Amino acid sequence: MYRKFFKRPLDIFCALVSLIVFSWLFLILAILVRVKLGSPIIFKQKRPGKDEKIFTMYKFRTMTNEKDENGELLPDADRLTKFGKFLRSTSLDELPELWNILKGDMSIVGPRPLLVEYLQLYNEHQKRRHDVRPGLTGLAQANGRNATSWDERFNYDINYVDNLDFVGDMKIVFLTISKVLKRDGVSSDTSVTMEKFAPEKETGNEET
Repeated sequence: MYRKFFKRPLDIFCALVSLIVFSWLFLILAILVRVKLGSPIIFKQKRPGKDEKIFTMYKFRTMTNEKDENGELLPDADRLTKFGKFLRSTSLDELPELWNILKGDMSIVGPRPLLVEYLQLYNEHQKRRHDVRPGLTGLAQANGRNATSWDERFNYDINYVDNLDFVGDMKIVFLTISKVLKRDGVSSDTSVTMEKFAPEKETGNEET
């Protein structure tokens, strides 16, 4: 009942209220991003959504465009500034995704939208994460954010798909807020952001 009739209207209501209430914060962050990191202010990237439909996801940029002598972008660790790290650790960089929620690309809660290039790497178990809209936050984010392994993330995502309900969504929202306030799990053990998904490096178990 909740999944079919109430989740989408609740997403629209929450996203719309948040955009209105935090409009001042959007303006301040946009100015700071422009001054500290340059333009464009908004980072756009194609991501797969429900049923693997591709959409454009919006975020505040957190990295500079610094390049080496060959014109290639420097590694993430070199382009991620102190201000960028702050945006990521507080999840303020994710605020523009509220537009994606209004458009119907995303939900408040759901599996996080990953890279399009990963689609061809998923097994049948992992593909089930696309049975629902991707979320601003999800069960994996509430249980470790980027510090979890790929196995754990995929298993959390599929668990969410199988057990989606209102109480579960509320728990995920509150757990996520707690994680963000504590700034837990912002990066993995091997990357300043999140390491690339490489199936050959996994255990062979069904992943999350």
